[in-house]
Amino acid sequence: MTTQTKPLLRVLAGETLNPPPVWLMRQAGRHLQEYKDLRAKAENFLNFCYTPDMAVEVTLQPIRRYSMDAAILFSDILVIPDALGQKVSFVPGAGPKLDPIRTVAEIDRLQDERLHEHLAPVYETVTRLRKELPEDVTLIGFAGAPWTVATYVVEGAGSKDYHTVRSWAYRAPAEFQKLIDILTESTTSYLIKQVEAGAEALQIFDSWAGVLPPDQFERWVIAPFQKIIGAVKDRFPQVPIIGFPRGAGLQYATFAEKTGVDAVSLDSTVPLEWARDHVQVHTAVQGNLDNLALLAGGESIEAEAKRILDVLSKGPLIFNLGHGVLPDTPVTHVERLLEIVRGD
Repeated sequence: MTTQTKPLLRVLAGETLNPPPVWLMRQAGRHLQEYKDLRAKAENFLNFCYTPDMAVEVTLQPIRRYSMDAAILFSDILVIPDALGQKVSFVPGAGPKLDPIRTVAEIDRLQDERLHEHLAPVYETVTRLRKELPEDVTLIGFAGAPWTVATYVVEGAGSKDYHTVRSWAYRAPAEFQKLIDILTESTTSYLIKQVEAGAEALQIFDSWAGVLPPDQFERWVIAPFQKIIGAVKDRFPQVPIIGFPRGAGLQYATFAEKTGVDAVSLDSTVPLEWARDHVQVHTAVQGNLDNLALLAGGESIEAEAKRILDVLSKGPLIFNLGHGVLPDTPVTHVERLLEIVRGD
């Protein structure tokens, strides 16, 4: 039995709580007017992430408004390639743009010597958040998983089919492994620094894990997770880690068994009974309300939230979404969801 008193950390240690703790991916974001007001003052999105005054404020906004059980560091998964020296920008209305890396020579130009100096503002944000959050709120640090970050590094943007990155992984796996190794090492170091700065739990987002077939999933998703989790746990065995291999389907079970995560975050396509029988038996689960059900509101919130609670609340559960809060989600819908989950 854990000695922790924070609800989210208790569940991550294996306890079942009723009601379960709740937080929402992208709870700090464009559905909040206070976020939009502050974002308008930033030079660009990366500047927003690297300015502790702003990053602290937007992380705290949903805690003040909703009293969530966790705050997740406000940042982005692409700060790692940015810190390694790849050119990264965020184009309004078009998303992230990177100068794509597609050769070994370009991989070799990535520089990890500047990593922590470049990311020092993020660590300052974590330290300040830990001091400013309410005592019962868990601070979650995060990073993108090597595979997902690699998709942006190679494709140069989001992708519909991941043709270039997946082709490289098949055609020249030893070359591609060099990129994955650099991302694995830098991500591990980044997460360790976040814990040193004050993060109490970590989440690793593998948003595009679902595009890989089983053998590729094993090599590019599970193996890097094992390395990262093993290294972080060697330093901080008490710090729980949540993995989110979005879209992984049946491979969620393999992921839960093999990676060493303390919880698995489920996307909205995962059948609840299957998740209970094949994932929750190994680890705590997090999720998995459809963010469009939250956007729609009304009966959709009521029915879907209660269905999740009925099936998954008999084991360790963190209530969350299957993906992030959508920008046009009304605040009143989030408030109603919290009432349902908390039994108010």
